[in-house]
Amino acid sequence: MADEVYNYLYPQLKSLSIPPGSRIFIDNLVKEIGVSHTPIREALSRLEAQGLVVKTHLVGYSAARQLDLSQVEKLFDMRLLLEPYAAEHAAGNLDDEAIETLNAIDHSMQAIESRDLRGKFLDFARSDGQLHNFISSASKNELVHDALTRLHTHVHLFRLFYLPSATKDVNKEHAGIIKALSRRNSAAAYKATKHHIEQSRRRFLEQYNAKT
Repeated sequence: MADEVYNYLYPQLKSLSIPPGSRIFIDNLVKEIGVSHTPIREALSRLEAQGLVVKTHLVGYSAARQLDLSQVEKLFDMRLLLEPYAAEHAAGNLDDEAIETLNAIDHSMQAIESRDLRGKFLDFARSDGQLHNFISSASKNELVHDALTRLHTHVHLFRLFYLPSATKDVNKEHAGIIKALSRRNSAAAYKATKHHIEQSRRRFLEQYNAKT
């Protein structure tokens, strides 16, 4: 039941159908979904761990607020410090089965074209997060992996801007990262990941500046 509630709320939060900062009332969800309070609280706790909702003492749950430009810049600064390092160290730890997993995630993203609707792009963003999370976990550095997980990078950036036109570029950049990892080439994995994050930063800042 908690999964049902999670799957009901997750796309609404990421697509901003539930506006950032707005209250989420458990009693209302009980009526909307037709489940008890317990699975709703379980789902909200899971969404809180992903950075999509926040819980305030004596107030309750609300949709997480969006990042401002300064916070986005700092987010990318952290990514540039940590993710190339994670990829560099993951290159020596990934076995053939792990490479197959990365390729499977990549193939699911390759299947989504820029012309697809927002719902498809939400799936793309979710897979994007899975791919980066898998690589950071493979670095075998728990501190780096935990730090990247807590950033909730892909959640926040997706909620800021809807960029379906970027899918082809992202797929190409991911292919370069996976190619380096499959060859166990640490230096190339570092370089490809750094390039990907720099390009991601450029895309988001261009979009931000175009809207302000």
